[in-house]
Amino acid sequence: MSSRIPSHQLSNGLYVSGRPEQPKERTPTMTSTAMPYTGGDIKKSGELGKMFDIPVDGTKSRKSGPISGAPSRTGSFGGAGSHSGPIQPNAAARAAYTTSGPMSSGSASLKKSNSGPLNKHGEPVKKSSGPQSGGVTPVGRQNSGPLAPVLPTTGLITSGPISSGPLNSSGAPRKVSGPLEATGSMKLQGSAAVHNQAVTVLSQGDEYSFRGNFPKAILWLLILLFVMGFIAGGFILGAVHNAILLIVVVVLFGLVAASFTWNTYWGRRAIMGFVARYPDSELRTAKNGQFVKVSGVVTCGNVPLESSYQKVPRCVYTSTSLYEYRGWDSNAANPTHRRFTWGLRLLERRVVDFYISDFQSGLRALVKTGHGARVTPYVDDSVLINVNAAKEELSPEFLRWLGERNLSSDDRIMRLQEGYIKEGSTVSVMGVVQRNENVLMIVPPPDPITTGCQWTKCIFPASLEGIVLRCEDASKNDVIPV
Repeated sequence: MSSRIPSHQLSNGLYVSGRPEQPKERTPTMTSTAMPYTGGDIKKSGELGKMFDIPVDGTKSRKSGPISGAPSRTGSFGGAGSHSGPIQPNAAARAAYTTSGPMSSGSASLKKSNSGPLNKHGEPVKKSSGPQSGGVTPVGRQNSGPLAPVLPTTGLITSGPISSGPLNSSGAPRKVSGPLEATGSMKLQGSAAVHNQAVTVLSQGDEYSFRGNFPKAILWLLILLFVMGFIAGGFILGAVHNAILLIVVVVLFGLVAASFTWNTYWGRRAIMGFVARYPDSELRTAKNGQFVKVSGVVTCGNVPLESSYQKVPRCVYTSTSLYEYRGWDSNAANPTHRRFTWGLRLLERRVVDFYISDFQSGLRALVKTGHGARVTPYVDDSVLINVNAAKEELSPEFLRWLGERNLSSDDRIMRLQEGYIKEGSTVSVMGVVQRNENVLMIVPPPDPITTGCQWTKCIFPASLEGIVLRCEDASKNDVIPV
């Protein structure tokens, strides 16, 4: 038997072996009108704009290219519009627009050389990408450049003004010309820190003073009693020649004067001891409105400071004080400066809000010491300069610092001290806990707190107002990097 190999003839007349291929069913294709070019404008996006209840612009086309003011023109374009853009795989569009190349000026052909997307009516979209002249006012013209996305509201609380950061208030990228601006936190010094509302400027009256802490009524009552005692003792001594009352009054006066002198010179150190002995509280279990003491590491807030003389960056507290010694014929540093004593000539002390990470629980709290809050600082200052201008030559840095503040250096004995709390320092803070949703803050107490009488040390009670801030000399401590 013989077998025959099947063969078939192709459409071009060629015979090939094998059976003819069976026609395959073609998958039905979905055709749709090309979406119009919106240029980033949601009003021209058709159905997408309707989803957000935005009125849709009914403009069908946007003119492109330089357009002359005449209604008809002669040139390479005649009555045709030339378009460019990505070619759409639409058979109908390719069949309708088959003419390519420049057209003559006298041609009245209705064929156009076009390629690109179509609008929702099936007509070619005319895009505008250049300046237009001839007095023609385009409708819905789109300019090139970065688009301004409309960002939704997220409820995220951020620090700094709304204009800070890489985006502006409308969500578009900020345009910066010239030197780059710092979009993060800013450091303040000099007059800029004085006029900033986030900075609390402290005076000499904000620190501890036994004279200012002791009740004035009791002081005047003691003075009156001793005056009466001296008068009575002197009268008895002159009348009956008995000095017992006068001796008793003198002894009591000496004890009271000694105790006042002791508290004047050792009262500040006793208060720092009271703060050190006060037990630390755990922020995790602290209730709202509870007075606590928290010790931990400092982190700068939105507005860090810079020290005045040493230019130490990222500080939350700075204090620079200039003292002068007044001799017999020297000038007074201030109206209350007495002879043969040191007097304060200049004080620059500032503090801002900062964060503290609790050693006990590890929680982070915002300490509200800025914006004019009441603060009692106990921060050790270090002596930077101790010079006699009449005998020694002043350093250029010190002369520059004096010149910036319009201070003279004419044969004065001066001492410059500076203290600061920089980021990473260990501090102790005493205040009231305030919880606002998920924000944990330490705010000044409404009433002053008292240290109580320390009889063993002969220290009278003292009142502490506002937030108590305690830190040793930061220049001698190891700073924890944060």
